[in-house]
Parts: sequence; structure tokens; C-alpha cells
Amino acid sequence: MPSREIRVRIGENGRGVIPAAVRRALGVDAGDEIILEEENNEFHITTQRGRIERARQRIRKYIKPGTSLVDELLAERREAAKNE
Repeated sequence: MPSREIRVRIGENGRGVIPAAVRRALGVDAGDEIILEEENNEFHITTQRGRIERARQRIRKYIKPGTSLVDELLAERREAAKNE
């Protein structure tokens, strides 16, 4: 996806308005929480849902297709419970 630049003017009380297109892209509505993350003197806007999805995408490359991590965890827990 190409990089976009959107400028927001900050008012006297330090508030700015996040444009509707950005809110839609983030999937946020009034009252939702966003996360501002500072990195190298730049801020990135994300949501908890977005962070979780990004983590899932990173992990997917290490898991074979058709593998259920939940099933593996349950099997390990059942085995451990037998040995207690």
C-alpha cells in the first residue's frame, strides 16, 4: 500500500481531529481507544485490534498450514495433567 500523508491542525487546547478516512481505515468509532506509539521521534497510530492482527501475521510464517496451536496446547496440558 502506498504511503499517505494527512495533515491535521492542532487547536489551542492541544486537540486535533482524526479525519473520517483515517478512522475508517483504523476501524474506530467515537469512544474507541487508539494507541499512539513513538518511534524515532515519529508517532504511529494503531489500535489493539490492529496490533493483534499484526502479531498474528508475523507468527503465521512459523506455523505449518493446518496446524492448530490450540489443539497442540490442549494436548500438552492433558499430557502434563496425566503425569501429575
